Amino acid sequence: MATVDPAFKIIPKGQACFFIWRIENLQVVPVPRESHGTFFKGDAYIVLSARDTKGALDMHAHFWIGSESTQDEQGVAAYKTVELDDYLGGAPVQHRETEGAESSLFLNYFKKKGGLTYKNGGVASGFNHVDMKMEPRLFQAKGKHVVRLTELRTIDWSSMNQGDVFILDLGSVIFCWNGKNSNRAERLQAMQRAKQVRDDRGGNANVIVIEDGEESRLSADEQQLFESKLPLKDKRNIKLESSDDARSERDAAATIKLYRCADEQDGLKVTEVKGGPLVKADLDTKDSYIIDNGPNGIWAWIGKGASNNERKEAMRNAMGFLKKKNYPDQTAVTRVIDGGESTEFKALFSKWPEPAATKGLGRTYTVGNVAKVVQTRFDAATMHHNRGLAAETQMVDDGTGKIEMWRVESFEMKPVPKQSYGQFYGGDCYLILYTYQVQNRDNYIVYYWLGHKSTADEQGAAARFAVELDDKHGGTPVQVRVVQGKEPPHFMAMFGGRMVVFEGGHASGFRNSGEKDTDGPGDTFLLHVRGTSKMNSKAVQVPCRAVSLNSNDVFVFFVKSATYIWCGKGSTGDEREMAKTVASLRPCDPVTVFEGQEKPDLWQALGGQAPYSNDKRLQEPDVVMPVRLFQLSNATGRIQVEEVNEFTQEDLVPEDVMLLDSWDTIFLWIGENSNKQERDEAEQVAFGYLRTDPSGRDSSIPVVRIKQGNEPPTFTGFFGFWNHDYWTSTLSYDAVKAHTQARNEPQRVVEKPVAGTVPTEVAKYPYEMLAKPASQLPDGVNPENREDDA
Repeated sequence: MATVDPAFKIIPKGQACFFIWRIENLQVVPVPRESHGTFFKGDAYIVLSARDTKGALDMHAHFWIGSESTQDEQGVAAYKTVELDDYLGGAPVQHRETEGAESSLFLNYFKKKGGLTYKNGGVASGFNHVDMKMEPRLFQAKGKHVVRLTELRTIDWSSMNQGDVFILDLGSVIFCWNGKNSNRAERLQAMQRAKQVRDDRGGNANVIVIEDGEESRLSADEQQLFESKLPLKDKRNIKLESSDDARSERDAAATIKLYRCADEQDGLKVTEVKGGPLVKADLDTKDSYIIDNGPNGIWAWIGKGASNNERKEAMRNAMGFLKKKNYPDQTAVTRVIDGGESTEFKALFSKWPEPAATKGLGRTYTVGNVAKVVQTRFDAATMHHNRGLAAETQMVDDGTGKIEMWRVESFEMKPVPKQSYGQFYGGDCYLILYTYQVQNRDNYIVYYWLGHKSTADEQGAAARFAVELDDKHGGTPVQVRVVQGKEPPHFMAMFGGRMVVFEGGHASGFRNSGEKDTDGPGDTFLLHVRGTSKMNSKAVQVPCRAVSLNSNDVFVFFVKSATYIWCGKGSTGDEREMAKTVASLRPCDPVTVFEGQEKPDLWQALGGQAPYSNDKRLQEPDVVMPVRLFQLSNATGRIQVEEVNEFTQEDLVPEDVMLLDSWDTIFLWIGENSNKQERDEAEQVAFGYLRTDPSGRDSSIPVVRIKQGNEPPTFTGFFGFWNHDYWTSTLSYDAVKAHTQARNEPQRVVEKPVAGTVPTEVAKYPYEMLAKPASQLPDGVNPENREDDA
């Protein structure tokens, strides 16, 4: 067995753990746990995380590069990370992290500690040195969910901006200055950090919170102290916004390419294989690959049959690829191994089939498995109690609540007769108000269904009417945008197996003006039936020709004098039963015809016998995909998107709009304090998110709009524990601010050194003066600090 650095031998193999090492004088040195989360800009670090996820260890090894670290330190960190990987059997996913551009996974490790802190200096290697004296310091607090606290080089207004929060640490007084455009999370996190510093100093510090523009409200002593470092006359030099706010790079991320890496005599050969979308089958286990997702990240994938050299050199090769492409130096580089892919890696692929019982994936969703889970009747109370099942099946109940249905005609809502509920036309748009009860309280869902051949004007009218229905019911309904062919399970369940989509529609859009209505399928039409129960079945009109048939399915054929149920050889009994439900649209008894036993009059009615698809349909494997949460914010004047890793209910920010991606459905959670632009543009951001998804996913999947405080179990089930009183019981920003400052000492604020630190400048007196009685000592000298004579 190859030798391993002694610093790594503290790792308990096969157990969950978390360690950080710093490169000191080119050696690997453990970082004490109390220092976790603090990184020096002049250093390089190695971080190992091993978490027990569903019975399996999810391991990640990161090497972190400070902006002022030396090439030697960076090289040692990278090399030692490979050594660590070898020691752990190649199991960890490897990540290259750079200061200020860390992955959401990395940031999440330090969330409970209030985020990251970057300090100037570093270990005494090269020209770097950390000055441990107590000096005034200015920190910039930046970020939404995990705040980065960066020590600035100078204490000056020109180093600050109005988009972030800044902490001025003067020892006995800590000022938190909130830029007027900073977000609530930054303000709260900065106060939390200041309180931590105060606690570390034994409570011997005052925390003073200042709002941008309200500096004059400070007391005379506080203002004098604040202006000793930041004179208000110089505030004109402040920047309006931060220059390096995180930006959404979804457009660039939409471009994805796959490259094959081959270890040849003259070096590594990299060959482009294909562009996106990618599927798992594109990866050959005998090879290694680079997945190029542009500025969004470079991934190195190592197949089980790849050479040992390819495996060891994967990270270095990927970084060489990054430089060759002239990507920014802070671009993320990640290495994964065959069989140990992370959820973020799998999300790059449109198809990643694997057993649904796969372990170690974190929070996931099994695509295409809804129909297998729920086949019997159940009520809303059951689903609200079992939120996990509700989220997996996307069912709030069994669809037996109250239905009201309208069709958009001439840009008005026209009620649909009850006997026609469930019947849709592809050239139209519809609205459905669904009402169900939970604990004797009405709950609402507003669906707006958009036919494939409906006009943009009709679709816009349907969306507007959905908002009107929402407002009519006090803003409590969940809004769901449904595109023809992508109906969610609950939508189909509402009609109990009698949902039918006909061709044609009612002429109401500008594009159709002057055309005749094509309302109604006529006497003769053919319906393709898909589904195995009343919970998941629908029928779609197809051309009335033999070529439309398929040996795997069931079709209902209506003619003027009869109704036929044609059963393909590959159809199931459940599908044939659902076809009978569809056939009941006509009062006459249907005639069941099995494939191969057709009579000539049937073929004649279909325009003559003709070839049709009869290949056996292969059962598609389950696809397990990660559920991801993103925060949408326009705090900087434009909509930005930031992913939230390992999310909980606490990550839903009332000041913003959140996007939850469960693969089959996009949820938009509207915070009650989000601004109008964020609310108005939320759907467009969701469509842009789907359009630029590197997996090449269909952009017509359902989009669900949910308001804070009215979350259905189909949403809350993705968050683990859910507290319905969370937002009413959480302290407001003003309350936290008042509580933080309540501990300040009611005394004259003076700048004085903190116990246990050495000030940069101290007054000096001769021994004879300090040896005098206490009443004769100079001002500022504490007689209790004098040493006893030995």
